[in-house]
Amino acid sequence: MAPTESVSIDERWMRRALELAHDAARQGEVPVGAVVVSPDGQELAAAANAVETLKDATAHAEILALREAARRLGDWRLEECTLYVTKEPCAMCAGASVNCRVGTLVFGAADPRMGAAGSALQITDFPGMLHRVTVRSGVCAEECLAVLQDFFRSRRGMKS
Repeated sequence: MAPTESVSIDERWMRRALELAHDAARQGEVPVGAVVVSPDGQELAAAANAVETLKDATAHAEILALREAARRLGDWRLEECTLYVTKEPCAMCAGASVNCRVGTLVFGAADPRMGAAGSALQITDFPGMLHRVTVRSGVCAEECLAVLQDFFRSRRGMKS
């Protein structure tokens, strides 16, 4: 696959994840969307954050999408799959990506405070892990960051 072809595919799937992030924001959830794509380029699972809706601190978009992808595949090993997510995964979600043996993680906005795929922590490529996840970052980063910033600006405005 040529690099430009890869970028257009990454952008396509990140835009799908952005749709989910917008859906999450409308539900009052932190706007993060995640999509798991099969090796043959099919959507296996898609999810948005549902922490508030489910009253479950583990209901991050990545966790929900990884669970559904494993269920659909009938296997917890997602070695050839790609996980697209609008925000750099936290330690829990990066760890889940490693434990699910995700082949590739593609994220949009970096998270310098909590990101665990290279920003604050490095879980996806941590020496000694049984699996390392290939990471591509910065895909549609400005749009992914804008969704988060708009959400938190509106939340602060409501509380004032």
